[in-house]
Amino acid sequence: MAPSNASASARTALTAVRVFDGQRLTEPCTVVIDGDVIGTDPSGARVIRAEGAVLLPGLIDAHVHLHGRDTLEQFATWGVTTGLDMATWPAELLTSLRGIAGASGLADLRSSGLPAIGPDGPHSRIPNIPSEAVVTSPEQARRFVADRVAEGADYIKAVAEAPGRGGLSQDVLNALVRAAREQGRKTVVHAASPGAYTMAVRTGADMITHIPVDRPLPDEEIARMKAVGQVVIPTLSMMEGIAAGAPLSAALHSVAALRKAGIPVLAGTDANSQPGVPFRVRHGESIHHELELLVAAGLSPVEALRAATVLPARHFGLEDRGAVTPGLRADLLLVDGDPTTDIRATRQVRAVWTAGQEISAATN
Repeated sequence: MAPSNASASARTALTAVRVFDGQRLTEPCTVVIDGDVIGTDPSGARVIRAEGAVLLPGLIDAHVHLHGRDTLEQFATWGVTTGLDMATWPAELLTSLRGIAGASGLADLRSSGLPAIGPDGPHSRIPNIPSEAVVTSPEQARRFVADRVAEGADYIKAVAEAPGRGGLSQDVLNALVRAAREQGRKTVVHAASPGAYTMAVRTGADMITHIPVDRPLPDEEIARMKAVGQVVIPTLSMMEGIAAGAPLSAALHSVAALRKAGIPVLAGTDANSQPGVPFRVRHGESIHHELELLVAAGLSPVEALRAATVLPARHFGLEDRGAVTPGLRADLLLVDGDPTTDIRATRQVRAVWTAGQEISAATN
């Protein structure tokens, strides 16, 4: 990234702050916010003394749903500086949100736009979902992908349902993944039940989002995921809501097995306020609960922090963020306490910056 042209008066220097470098905390140091990027020259900067605090990269929620400007505001106040949207329509709404995302006080976004769904599955009954979301043939799958790319989709989202539930067929799912790769787009496949998960794994999609709650993933399925290099976004916050008080042990067991197999696990919440979905997950605040659930599943606090910073940046191709490194976008979260030993410390938000702009943090 090119150096910022901001004047010294636009600089902020956080002094005596410990930084999460993706693996551990550094010794106390100075971090410079120079315009919209992380800089190196503290001369003339406004100084914020940050003894006892920890500076994290802005959090990335790898599965969200957008509904308006307030969604982006809620994310940012909780330290979520990038939301990876998995279904927003109509295209005009998404275009309007792209136009303001990353502005002062707002989280940035990436989006799939409209998801591909089957003709009679549960998602076809979501209120006001456009008919063009329904895909019934490989030929239509190619057109669907081309249309999403023309609308500016950053990746392609498809919804797998258990066989017999009216969802996309295996050949259509496969065609969607092939077409997306031909168009240079990664693919995310929704799979919340065991049968749907099997279908999603067989597509070879880049990422699978959700995790079944009724039984653990079979070892052979995990081995296949590892072999093809798939990434998982388990959305434990949503799965906990769907379980409605029932034990989450099967889902936690699966996440632990995925981690043990070396499959990248990303933090995503399925935050939404969409009518017709099984459970509404709060925007912004839920990422902190998601990190806690990942730790409950066996990830270390450091691994959980990586799941919401460097790993989603890497796997979604966001090369300008995800680390506190000079030249990268100044998306930052300052917290009290040490989240590398107690993940609950991420909730103790002291300050947030989105593209170098300090915003009012949420109050716990």
